[in-house]
Amino acid sequence: MSKFFAAIAIAASFAFVEDAQAQTYPSRPITIVVPFPAGGPTDALARVLAERMKGALGQSVIVENPTGAAGTIGTGRVARAAPDGYTVILGHWQTHVINGATYALPFDVVKDFEPISLVADCPVWFVAKAALPPKDLRELVAWMKENPGKATVGIGGVGGGADVVGTYFQNNTGTRFQFVPYRGAAPMIQDLVAGQIDLTFTQVASALAQVRAGQLKAYGVMAKTRWAAASDTPTFDEAGVPGLHASFWHGLWAPKGTPKDVIASLHAALVETLADPSVRQRLTDLGQGLWPREQQTPEALAAQQKAEIEKWWPIVKAANIKAE
Repeated sequence: MSKFFAAIAIAASFAFVEDAQAQTYPSRPITIVVPFPAGGPTDALARVLAERMKGALGQSVIVENPTGAAGTIGTGRVARAAPDGYTVILGHWQTHVINGATYALPFDVVKDFEPISLVADCPVWFVAKAALPPKDLRELVAWMKENPGKATVGIGGVGGGADVVGTYFQNNTGTRFQFVPYRGAAPMIQDLVAGQIDLTFTQVASALAQVRAGQLKAYGVMAKTRWAAASDTPTFDEAGVPGLHASFWHGLWAPKGTPKDVIASLHAALVETLADPSVRQRLTDLGQGLWPREQQTPEALAAQQKAEIEKWWPIVKAANIKAE
């Protein structure tokens, strides 16, 4: 009988430990994976969030940058991580939509992740070297039609976001131009400033400083309304190319199978962070826009991803765009 009671006591102790661990999440540092190089727009966004979220969670929040293959290496790492809430990913439109159509991935961009929340939104804008002759988007489209294949457009790798948006633009305007692949946004923007290429499609945050300094000029932003960080840049709708919208919206995901209470803790910490006035101002200064509070939910992130897949995957597949 004593052995029986001892066994019960041991089982109870294990249950107590497991319950205590569940109730004390997080009990160690959390890693936010950014699958792009340090210093870029997504990395800058992550570091602002991590600094504030550590107060909400009561644990350190570390940003790591496992890069390569347009974000697929870091994304795959999170897909394979333990579903315990200690490894999450700050991904965006390319990592969780476009890459699913352009790459043969060893993971599923939807099924292998648990949505936590929409985080920030950064539209695509069409920017050019300062010396490019057309003065507005209408003139640019006309110039491209008169000079098919003459313009050079930088893209962050074949099969990346700029490649897809550029194809989307060509299909809707009847224009043609040359794509020039780069290994990342930084060298591409450097060459654009130097006049080595003519144009690029990039998120506002990537070229905001150069446009503000007059080193580049912006022809239009692919949002439904003017962007607060670049309010003097017209939307494509205003500039004469209506209906073309694209955005590097960001979301926070955990590996599939992460417990619901852990997701709830991470979500609550993120919502608290995004409500902080100082965080909001810093993100605005970076060119990032915040989603309304009612869209800062796991359900809204899942719905956004679904809608974007339904929009972009047919465009990618019709153009047979494949990553290299």
